[in-house]
Amino acid sequence: MTGLADGPTQAQLDRIAWRRRQTVRSILVAALSTAVVGALLVVAITGAPGWDRVRQSFLDPSIAADALPDVLRGLWLNIRLLVFCAIGSLGLGLVIALLRTLRGPVFFPVRALAVSYTYTFRGLPLIIVIYVLTLGVPGLRLQGMPSVLVLGGAALVLTYSGYIAEVFRAGIESVHPSQIAAARSLGLTYRQAMRHVVLPQAVRRVAPPLLNDTVALQKDVGLVSLAGPIDAVRAAQISTAEHFNYTPYIVAGVLFVLLAIPLIAVTDWVTVRAARRQAGR
Repeated sequence: MTGLADGPTQAQLDRIAWRRRQTVRSILVAALSTAVVGALLVVAITGAPGWDRVRQSFLDPSIAADALPDVLRGLWLNIRLLVFCAIGSLGLGLVIALLRTLRGPVFFPVRALAVSYTYTFRGLPLIIVIYVLTLGVPGLRLQGMPSVLVLGGAALVLTYSGYIAEVFRAGIESVHPSQIAAARSLGLTYRQAMRHVVLPQAVRRVAPPLLNDTVALQKDVGLVSLAGPIDAVRAAQISTAEHFNYTPYIVAGVLFVLLAIPLIAVTDWVTVRAARRQAGR
């Protein structure tokens, strides 16, 4: 009791000081090893026989400055497309997941359609879906045909909702059936139990993989350039054709990485937070 009242003991202070020294030592060792590896990579790359040619073709500062405004304008299109496709994929994926979890023989056709949907769009390469919707569907010449950009976004939504549906379904099935039974015993309908009891827990549990899918979607929105819309990738392609230099592609790649960093950081934070919650900390 006296030791607790007087504060930490000398042994505890020594332990805290030792941990601080170990932390500082680990940071210094990590920084030194990173610097050594970085220096070796720089020497290996810049010392290669074809480095000068590669630098001129991919890292020309003047061409990068000239292409940057057009690539930035195209990136704004990618950002808007990402927002709408992410919302659409999450909504459609949740609906498909709910359809797959319906019970009873009367819902077998609905479950079969949902299973077929997820199997099909998880198996089809995204680029094929984009080509079919943006090049094949307009060939039908139907009235009210949406633009190629909308059709390309629809291809992204259809493909990613297949993956997201399985993520949602895993989260829903991870909730113990006794919770649904308890909710039903309190007078809630199945839909109310799913809405107020199951889905809130399921969404919290699958938040990290959902964010990972969003990061992947952020990269794949650049594939709509295959259908013609001038996004960041298409703008880089046009600038590359004008200058006969691949530096604009590097500019577009750097912008995509900068766009992804905040989302990746949020994903890592949510993942760590979920792991700590599951560990009971």
